Amino acid sequence: MPIRAKKSSSKFSGTVYLDLPATTYNYSTQNPDNVIDNKATLGRVLFYDTRLSVNNAISCASCHKQAAGFADNVAQSVGFEGRLTGRNSKSIVNITGDDPRFDEIDQPALPLFWDGRENVLQHLTARPITNHVEMGIDDYATLPAKLSQVGYYAPLFENAYGDNTITADRISECVAVFVASIQSHNTRFDDFAGSKMGRPMNPSVFTAQEYSGYNLFINKYQCQSCHHLFSDSYSTEDFKDIGLDQNYKDLGMGVITGNSTENGTFRVPNLRNVALSAPYMHDGRYKTLDEVVEHYSTGIKNSSNLDWNLRDMSGKARVMNISKDEKDAIVAFLNTLTDYDLVTDPKFSNPFKVK
Repeated sequence: MPIRAKKSSSKFSGTVYLDLPATTYNYSTQNPDNVIDNKATLGRVLFYDTRLSVNNAISCASCHKQAAGFADNVAQSVGFEGRLTGRNSKSIVNITGDDPRFDEIDQPALPLFWDGRENVLQHLTARPITNHVEMGIDDYATLPAKLSQVGYYAPLFENAYGDNTITADRISECVAVFVASIQSHNTRFDDFAGSKMGRPMNPSVFTAQEYSGYNLFINKYQCQSCHHLFSDSYSTEDFKDIGLDQNYKDLGMGVITGNSTENGTFRVPNLRNVALSAPYMHDGRYKTLDEVVEHYSTGIKNSSNLDWNLRDMSGKARVMNISKDEKDAIVAFLNTLTDYDLVTDPKFSNPFKVK
């Protein structure tokens, strides 16, 4: 369904048109549902449309890039006026867990963002859109009127809802449906961890180095205590202080709760496609996975709320002294979490083309 329309953003020099397939992509893979597929299709267009920012400069995809595992590849993302965000943009892959859970997008669930300030996926959309640095729309309720001036939205809302009425709630719902559909389950780690599919584990999938890295991750260094690779969301709803700073530069969840015991704690991230989502940590301070592993090896600071998994028997920060061979093995294992199909899948890609 190609729909041609001019973009007002100065970043485009030609005609930008919406290029959607004649047959709608299947987003509801577990229980095929045309309504969900149509909502996700609309959500995909909204996700990539720069018109959701005040000056038509920034889209959701500007900070959540498919090629970077739907994270950002810079420490701080660039907002609508060129100003930088305060934190690194997290990956949104498997944000609802091990399946899309479309019926729960309007219900409280896992906390979202680094500091947990939101826990309803459908409410997530309005946060960056109305942020004074990110997308700059002062009043989210004005967005439907803006989008109603764009010709391709009427048929898309008609397909999704049976009428072409554009509302703020419908915008939020469709973006949430699309985001919930961004699921990663096709990695070499998934082939290895066959038990998730009701099969025995298959160590032969890994090289000797990768299998060593897996054992170091799970057993010797107990990274699994925070990064639950075999859980539904490959993450947790836990917030941890991992000793990045002796004195907190960012209070993390403590800003939201006002609880001093939660200062410096941040949500444990999803490690799906972690090899693609550099830089790392809430402030993007580490450019490589090697730097991340080195932090755990010798760089953990004695911060006041340091997680107990990272303390030694005396209560001080652990010094793990991970050897170079072990570091290389752990990084090799983390690379097996890359889902190359996801980051090239056209149903998650930018539907706007330039002629």
